[in-house]
Amino acid sequence: MTVQSLVPALPRNRFLWPLLATLLIIGWSSGFVGIRYASQEASVVLVLFWRTLLSGLILLPFALAIGPRISLRMVGDQMLFGVMAVFLYLGGFALAIEQRVPTGLVALISDLLPLAIAGLSQPMLGERLTRRQWLGTAIAVAGVLLVSFDSLSFGAAPLWAYGLTVGSMLIFAVASVLHKRRRVRHMPVHQSLCIQTLTGSALFGLCALWQGNITPPMTGAFAIGMVWLVLFATFLAYAVYYTSLRLFPVAKVSAAIYLSPPVTMIWAWALFSEPLTAAMLFGLAVTLVGVWMTSRG
Repeated sequence: MTVQSLVPALPRNRFLWPLLATLLIIGWSSGFVGIRYASQEASVVLVLFWRTLLSGLILLPFALAIGPRISLRMVGDQMLFGVMAVFLYLGGFALAIEQRVPTGLVALISDLLPLAIAGLSQPMLGERLTRRQWLGTAIAVAGVLLVSFDSLSFGAAPLWAYGLTVGSMLIFAVASVLHKRRRVRHMPVHQSLCIQTLTGSALFGLCALWQGNITPPMTGAFAIGMVWLVLFATFLAYAVYYTSLRLFPVAKVSAAIYLSPPVTMIWAWALFSEPLTAAMLFGLAVTLVGVWMTSRG
């Protein structure tokens, strides 16, 4: 029995989506922890190279041994998603941060991903959101703004760098909708994620070589960061995201990502003693209401 055959067999009960949404939020928000540890002694591009390379190499023996035979056409499809959903998405934000776009603004734009997906899902998938869902989306966006308000600034980066953050977010939104649309050639998640991460690692490796170095720093902080990024921000987040896309409407799945900013603030408070303000907690409550209204549809 393959991993792919297990996905449709998951029980369609009322507890399935809350479970997947919880795992998705934990995985999506945990990327902050890994980056915080790993980037202390390495550039963001070097961190992304080792994150994607280790993820792909760990998955490779399972991808070859478990699941259907992988055709060249399937590899080409997943390489395209690897370029869009791994290299351009993660790399675009990394480059924007290196160009001095404030991290808070980059995080805010990336966390508006569900809004872009909601806008694309109707013309590309025919998934029409109800008025309640659009209202829930607006409430969730307001909650994200409340959570992120204290960390927002515009900085002095070149204009194209700001556009890069928006473009990276839109590319991932398009990739998500295309992934949902092309369900005929769906692969088991471990196979598709293996190809995507290895594709991303090859491109990030070229970028790291262009910067002059692909050798990882042999420190405890970098090792902890890699563990977080590989196990949680890659395996958990991407695997649950792609599995959820096969079972639920894309706008419903992406709406859970609105909870990533407030949960990230909780990570920062618990692990790095960063302040957790009343405004952040209020923003979390508002975002929860918005996500609940959107997911009900």
